[in-house]
Amino acid sequence: MSIAIVFPGQGTQSPGMGAAWRDHPAWHVVTDAEAATGEPLAELIVDAPAEQLARTRDAQLAVLLTSLVAWTAIGDRLPAPVAFAGHSLGQVTALVAAGALEPAAGVRFAARRATLTQAAADAHPGGMAALLGATIEQAERACDAADNRCWIANDNAPGQVVIAGTPEGLQAATAVAKDLGVRRATPLEVGGAFHTPLMHDAATALTAELGDLAIADTTVPVVSNADARAYTDGDGWRTRLADHVEVPVRWREVQTTLTGLGATHFVEVGHGSMLAALAKRTVADVIVHHVATPDDLETMVDALQEVPS
Repeated sequence: MSIAIVFPGQGTQSPGMGAAWRDHPAWHVVTDAEAATGEPLAELIVDAPAEQLARTRDAQLAVLLTSLVAWTAIGDRLPAPVAFAGHSLGQVTALVAAGALEPAAGVRFAARRATLTQAAADAHPGGMAALLGATIEQAERACDAADNRCWIANDNAPGQVVIAGTPEGLQAATAVAKDLGVRRATPLEVGGAFHTPLMHDAATALTAELGDLAIADTTVPVVSNADARAYTDGDGWRTRLADHVEVPVRWREVQTTLTGLGATHFVEVGHGSMLAALAKRTVADVIVHHVATPDDLETMVDALQEVPS
């Protein structure tokens, strides 16, 4: 048995997502993050309503904190993973878990990343839509018809591609997608066209700021969303983290890279089960375990103990 650790990104948040951890020793992750940022972050994962969690910055911090609490609770109760990966924002969580970023630095960076991407979205308005049942080729043809106003943002799994662009570009691309036979184009409730060239301002600002961020080499690789390759070097993440906000998330390929590294089990650490659903469509033989609550942790440990080594 070999495991890969995967972390979710924005879109998996919901009210009370971290409340089950409030009395767990791992809750110190939240109080440490509050000290690092000077912000009252606990309310984001305990009391914040859905309307608040729809805001980009609050959503991303809530997802990051819940995942980091769960990861800290896991401790040494797992065999050593063969790799880490995270979907979109989850890539920052993966770098913290792998030891490339100190937790406080990771939280501060995630907060800054969210602020800058939202500022770029405000300056260059746009949206995102999931093309359900689409092939990557259909998505590319739909985006090509939008005259550089719409792009592939997430290649999540076979039949699940997300496109993003200006309001006009997104409208044109989704219309073409339907003409090409795509089953459904579903608008996403997000605040911008993330992982597209409309985020270039954020990428430029992050490039300037990443020069001062301490990023260590890792012993276990982290698989990049941008090219689906596994990396252990720290310095290279300065470029990867900046580029990440304006290039597509290639999650379908990330999953196959993880299995290519030997992973037979994924452990999805954080709220929700989105990554399990994507794994079922992409790497169906992989067994996915969830750790979203303390009870999930005990269930996972018991399940893994029953797996032949």
